[in-house]
Amino acid sequence: MMLWLGWRHSKRHLTIEGAYLASKPVEHGRFQRAFRILKQGFWLLFWGWIGLTIALVLTIKYLDPPSWSWRLQQQGLDAPPHTWVPLSDMSHSMQLAVIAAEDQTFATNNGFDIKAIIAAFEHNEHSQQIRGGSTITQQLAKNLFLWPARSYFRKALGAWFTWWIDTLLPKTRVLELYLNIIQLGPHTYGVADAAAQYFSTSALMLNDYQASLLAAILPNPVVYKVQPPSAYVVRRSAWIRQQMRQLGPGVLQQVYDPALD
Repeated sequence: MMLWLGWRHSKRHLTIEGAYLASKPVEHGRFQRAFRILKQGFWLLFWGWIGLTIALVLTIKYLDPPSWSWRLQQQGLDAPPHTWVPLSDMSHSMQLAVIAAEDQTFATNNGFDIKAIIAAFEHNEHSQQIRGGSTITQQLAKNLFLWPARSYFRKALGAWFTWWIDTLLPKTRVLELYLNIIQLGPHTYGVADAAAQYFSTSALMLNDYQASLLAAILPNPVVYKVQPPSAYVVRRSAWIRQQMRQLGPGVLQQVYDPALD
């Protein structure tokens, strides 16, 4: 009797153990399938995001955007008409003024100015007045595609788009886009509309003084005004003109002909 009970117990134990062992390959197979699906989904999203980024950047390489993220956030879909002008119809004074004011290494950098970023970080650590270290290309990426929040996620996206813009677009196109979409007043975007509004002239006819005034308000074009300019704007525009003389026309030559670098 005892032997028979022991045999039954052993048989049941072997049956349970066998069922458990038999279920292991099934569970392992499910795990493999789930992992394979997740892996395929990850690569699909990864390459899809890269493809979308390239499509967006190549679009602005060949087409002038009718609107952009920053303007939509400020003015919505009912924004007034905007005048777009090619770089050839903008004065060299205006082109040089924004380079002198915002990004003096624009002609030679790869979309980022590491020294300026480090200097801005060190300054902001010990000052109530925030200083930016963004290049023209970084500002363009933010204005075109992003939002103004100061989060690490937004900065990471900004760096992503900056790299692609610098990789796929020539410097001349970057500068043309930037000068056409920068905010130069509470409701004014682009140098063509700003030139007409403040000086009753065209973007092509802007002189050093006028261009430096426009560039001087770029840190905050809602607070700072071209007309009448505050004492700060007057001082900053004078500094910009000094920087323009020091940089000279050679900077623009490097922008137009990268082989001169």
